[in-house]
Amino acid sequence: MTGMQQQPLLAISVDRAAGPVVEGEAVISTEGFSPRYDLDRWTGVISKPGHRLEGISIRDKILFFPTAKGGIAAGWAFHDIKGKGIAPKAFIFGVTNPVMVQGAIFADIAITEGWSPDPLSVLQTGDWVRVDPGRRVIELLRRGPAPQVQGPDVR
Repeated sequence: MTGMQQQPLLAISVDRAAGPVVEGEAVISTEGFSPRYDLDRWTGVISKPGHRLEGISIRDKILFFPTAKGGIAAGWAFHDIKGKGIAPKAFIFGVTNPVMVQGAIFADIAITEGWSPDPLSVLQTGDWVRVDPGRRVIELLRRGPAPQVQGPDVR
């Protein structure tokens, strides 16, 4: 499909969005996210013991979280992980806060808030998605393989 954009299989509308258009592998979580307490900022791996994504790398992923946790450290943490080359392509939140938004914009990482339908009902980890903040939409481009992490809290 030279010169044409791939047609999405489905679309998720978002309420608010900023940042560049990106495509990548979705990582879906039922637990919130804090860059300060949940992430090893040297490796880009979720390192908080007991976090539902413990052991998963965020590098170059499109991350879906229902909520942001904390926030005061997001501004420098997002810029730090972007500079180290271990940042995700996008943060997709059901609910976030101004500090997380500021941090993502400062680091040039796409970020969205609010969605319809709920990604948990239509996406799984491993699906390939496009995030288009200007159009306020997330599009499923292709289904991925079955998730590597199994369990009721990781989809």
